Amino acid sequence: MKARFPLCLALFLAAFALPAAAQIGPVNSPSGPVMAGPYLVVDATTGEALVQRDAGAAWYPASLTKLMTMYVVFEELKAGRLKTSDPVTMSKTALSVEYAGHLGVPAGGTVTVDTALTALVVRSLNDVATALAERVSGSEAVFAQRMNATAQRLGMTASHFVNAHGLPNAAQVTTARDLAVLGVALAKDFPQYYGYFHADQLDVGARHIRGGVKFVELYSPYGEGMKTGFICASGFNIVGSALRDNRRLIAVALGFRRADLRDEFLVRLFDEAFTLKTAGSRPKVWQMHNVAGTPAAVLGPGECGAIRYDMPGDAAWLGTYANWPAARRVYDQGQADLGVLGARLGKEYILPVTINKVTKQAAIIADLEPAAAQKLCADYKAKKQFCEVKKPQDVVAPFGAFWR
Repeated sequence: MKARFPLCLALFLAAFALPAAAQIGPVNSPSGPVMAGPYLVVDATTGEALVQRDAGAAWYPASLTKLMTMYVVFEELKAGRLKTSDPVTMSKTALSVEYAGHLGVPAGGTVTVDTALTALVVRSLNDVATALAERVSGSEAVFAQRMNATAQRLGMTASHFVNAHGLPNAAQVTTARDLAVLGVALAKDFPQYYGYFHADQLDVGARHIRGGVKFVELYSPYGEGMKTGFICASGFNIVGSALRDNRRLIAVALGFRRADLRDEFLVRLFDEAFTLKTAGSRPKVWQMHNVAGTPAAVLGPGECGAIRYDMPGDAAWLGTYANWPAARRVYDQGQADLGVLGARLGKEYILPVTINKVTKQAAIIADLEPAAAQKLCADYKAKKQFCEVKKPQDVVAPFGAFWR
């Protein structure tokens, strides 16, 4: 397993008084500060909150909504009103939601409850969430009422749902504290169904679909799974669970600008939290208070669909090439050279650069520690090969500086 960069303990031992509004602020990473929103880690057995920041502040849940959708479906399964083999019909309403149709099931076609639940984790399919809602309650609107009643019963005092999938709606809100309550409830109430959150593939007809929660692979063998979620306003979010030394923790991390930075932070967060022992003296998650406020916006409309760097570390630009395969070969060699130099490897960032309607691909190793970027470029220049160190603020649209 790769060495993990420890988070500053002072960041974790902040007071558990919860602010009136979510703050997007820095958290540590190996290559520099990363901007992030609220986070919280809870012991699943005792309910003790181990580390937190802004855990009671309002946030848009995005596809973390599907955790509540699954909780309600699990209730139906446990009560015997539903079986995993029962059919779920893909209605025209379900197939009309955004990003629908990825299972390839036409209107009126069916999948099993088992396949539908697996699809929520493997590919976070919005149409499947709506179809499950219709299967349980007849309509998504009625199902949302069930979701809200369940949230109140669990003590999720600041959560409100209007749909089963998490697509943007100003009235659909939660908090890190409430999501941790839900995560703990899923682990305690439905151990027989907890394996769904580890799913990373499914078969639908002749199609084999892969996906799942990347954090599980990064935190092997401790990572168990759960759910990720993204919309522009809330950024990249995750509820994750990990089991280590027979101790299960539930973590919530919200508001990242990149999925990989989110997952890497969650690994470091778990590593630190597992060092903190529980002895009954820490605040319980259900004792923490939610507060009124407006969710912060992570990505504005102009940023969300654009190519962005959004990484704290420096970049090593290794030249610009006629096509993607050529740029990727240079990137791969650069990563190998970093390994020979004994430096921490960076991340792939093959950047399309267009000048006068001609597009080339810049080979960039991203998110490097400054010393590693300097060392690589010094080695390349000594061999008369092209390499330039770029700071994060240098990697901005329209990227003309990367043409060569």
